[in-house]
Amino acid sequence: MYFNEGIHAVPHFHARYAGAAASVDLDGNVIAGSLPPRAQSLVGDWAALHRDELLANWNRARNDQPLEPIDPLS
Repeated sequence: MYFNEGIHAVPHFHARYAGAAASVDLDGNVIAGSLPPRAQSLVGDWAALHRDELLANWNRARNDQPLEPIDPLS
């Protein structure tokens, strides 16, 4: 999570898969970059399951606090 990016300064996280990379908002929408369709679907599912945790980590990052780990999709 990088909270201080002017180009897309909305709450988001970065996802990488097989050489592709994207910035993804907390609703699972790609806001920059791209992912293969299957990876994008999985990232969206994961974001939906963990939206509250992602938002809490976003707020931690903005307050210079360490981020909490978030479980992977199982």
